[in-house]
Amino acid sequence: MKCGISDYNARMENPVQFVQWLRSVAPYIHAFRGKTFVVAFPGELVMAGALPVLAQDLSLLHALGIKIVVVHGSRPQVAEQLALRNVEGRFHNGIRITDTAALECSKEAAGELRLDIEAAFSQGLPNTPMAHAAVRIISGNFVTAKPIGIVDGVDFQLTGIARKVAYDVMHRILDAGSPVLLSPLGFSPTGEAFNLTMEDVAVAAATALRADKLIFISETPMMMDRDNDELRELSSTQADLELKAAYLPADSAFYLEHAIKASRGGVPRVHIVPYQLDGSALLELFTHDGVGTMISHENLESLREATIEDVGGIIKLIEPLEADGTLVKRGRELIEREINYFSVIEHDGVIFGCAALYPFPIEKMAEMACLTVNPDVQSQGDGERILKHMEKRARRAGFHSMFVLTTRTAHWFLKRGFVSATVDDLPKDRQKMYNWQRKSLVLIKQL
Repeated sequence: MKCGISDYNARMENPVQFVQWLRSVAPYIHAFRGKTFVVAFPGELVMAGALPVLAQDLSLLHALGIKIVVVHGSRPQVAEQLALRNVEGRFHNGIRITDTAALECSKEAAGELRLDIEAAFSQGLPNTPMAHAAVRIISGNFVTAKPIGIVDGVDFQLTGIARKVAYDVMHRILDAGSPVLLSPLGFSPTGEAFNLTMEDVAVAAATALRADKLIFISETPMMMDRDNDELRELSSTQADLELKAAYLPADSAFYLEHAIKASRGGVPRVHIVPYQLDGSALLELFTHDGVGTMISHENLESLREATIEDVGGIIKLIEPLEADGTLVKRGRELIEREINYFSVIEHDGVIFGCAALYPFPIEKMAEMACLTVNPDVQSQGDGERILKHMEKRARRAGFHSMFVLTTRTAHWFLKRGFVSATVDDLPKDRQKMYNWQRKSLVLIKQL
């Protein structure tokens, strides 16, 4: 692959950092390939001029083998059309009341936006992320709708809600390698058109398609709780409590309401990501903490005993520490044989930490070895959680003490209740295996 001198120099300023970054995103690439993501964004994103960059980011996801469904909003564009006709827009509970004039404006706005989005996905300029991309995004009458009707005594007229999504047709398009584009319009079996909210269409599509992720790229900033702390990860139950507390701004609450609905409808992960940050969708998907709020039906983090499927993740995690001598080298075959001794901590399907617990039943002692946490998340307490998990596992097995052998992390263990010991304090069988060349320190903790 050829690149300009400036591009090459930029990459080579810190090649080690570049390689580490590329390796760090590899687990996500493997995990996401073949998955279906519904990505929804408001008309405000287009007004802000962010559509070309978003199209590039979504094309990158498409190139990685992710099936993409795009849903766009059109509220400010409809407002512009209404203003040109000197018609005032009307809303109730954040939803537009659509009369005949507003519906015509919605159609015009959707048509213009569809063309803008198709044009954005047609970019192919050299020296851009879209170079050599041939993305053919497909739109159509995929959403069947029905009128909202009269709510709280308010007639919403031609405002509707999604009733059915042609998921079978959309699946065939996605499997053929094209993204799908949905507008906030739906049609009844009798040929009537209804104005829908972008959020409603996105939830209906994600639920019907059994999408792996629904991503709202929103005009709202990062959600904060009452104590002004960031709301990074929530279960659907926690999100519902935050919503009922009624302190969130109206726009944020509207997104959260639909995120909860999608989560309870079977979408495993729903993300609400501010579009003000360049590349926010990529940062949310390919970094541990992300840059938005993630809602799931259950807890995202799992600390559990390892299975044979975790061997690859464990090897990737410990290889750098084996290379610099922090850990004793273990081959794949050894890890496979000893996998029952390991525990792992995973986040959203990616392993970020591990440890092994080797039993010495005669002395009622256990050795904790290979305690490793991904360097990118070492400040978040994963090491502490793994340690407590291994202590519980040792107690459950009937051991009275746990020991570690370490060359570089003695201080960390001493702060957590371990005390210095000697090789003579180890179980007899472990004394025979002690590596006198490494001269590891012996630390023991009573359980």
